[in-house]
Amino acid sequence: MSEQNNIIELNNVCKEFKILNRHEGLKGSFRDMFSRDYKTITAVNNVSFGIVPGEIVGYLGPNGAGKSTTIKMMTGVLEPSSGEILVNGRVPYKNREANSQNIGVVFGQRSQLWWSLPLVESFKILKDIYRISDQDYKEMMELYRSMINLDDLLGKPVRQMSLGQRTLSDILAAFLHNPPVVFLDEPTIGLDVSMKAKIRTLIASLNQEKNTTVILTTHDMGDVDALCKRIIIIDKGTMLYDNDIDHLKNFFGAYRTLKLNLNKRNVEVSEELQKQQMECVKTHLEEQFPDVIFSFDREDEWISILIDESQISLMKVLSFLQEQIKIRDVRLEEISTESVIKKIYEGKV
Repeated sequence: MSEQNNIIELNNVCKEFKILNRHEGLKGSFRDMFSRDYKTITAVNNVSFGIVPGEIVGYLGPNGAGKSTTIKMMTGVLEPSSGEILVNGRVPYKNREANSQNIGVVFGQRSQLWWSLPLVESFKILKDIYRISDQDYKEMMELYRSMINLDDLLGKPVRQMSLGQRTLSDILAAFLHNPPVVFLDEPTIGLDVSMKAKIRTLIASLNQEKNTTVILTTHDMGDVDALCKRIIIIDKGTMLYDNDIDHLKNFFGAYRTLKLNLNKRNVEVSEELQKQQMECVKTHLEEQFPDVIFSFDREDEWISILIDESQISLMKVLSFLQEQIKIRDVRLEEISTESVIKKIYEGKV
């Protein structure tokens, strides 16, 4: 895709922070007051990518990977140490006011709404801040009503809303002035399954209706599967992957997950016993197939074994385990997006 078509463009962007080398104790604290002993931390290292209008891109990585720093540079809050950033054709940190008028932002659970006011009053204040015309405001409100039960929220003070209702309202506020780009940082964190589904549907609908470009940071792979065709993965400030999810899954097409339950139904099993069961399965497989690499995980009473069928067939593994241990239940699954991304973090791509 040519750069001229990109609504967001990052070229060799780096961000470094100087951190004081602190000393211990009272004397150390006194020395720190006058110290020039700094170390340099590289939060973002030579990151480049372009995003075209209308894309929903998942920007993923473990905690401390550099995601939030990149988002803050794209929104104009931080200035890059080197490299170039353009958002809507502007350098964000040089044009903060103009940039803020053309982006929407939702940062986790930090609300941009007025706590004691009914939601409709927050919307009216935002209407004035963003200089939204009466006609455009009316059209957006009608669009919102077609997507959710908006009238149930408009008269409700934000402080009386549930976490899910506040998040939903914050997303509506971020899209209210019809910005070309919206940044969503962990929008479904802490929400129940039902509310997550509603918010994902809302984001997808607004993206489709308004062709809004959405940059989504999340640890919830349900968000990624529901919304993102393309993902960018960053770790320790460096980009590890930039492509679509299907390409990623095809790369790991030989992987399948064997899930085992060794316990009787409705029988409570201790955490310690579950750990012992997984270690038992792990020992059996590693002794029998020393040249095969398995990945093990556990969720409640289920033991998950990630198997590369280019090395060994899943049925061969299952047949062997059935001879060694009593298996009460079995499930077979294709590799999940979460497992794929975990393997990227582990440097296995």
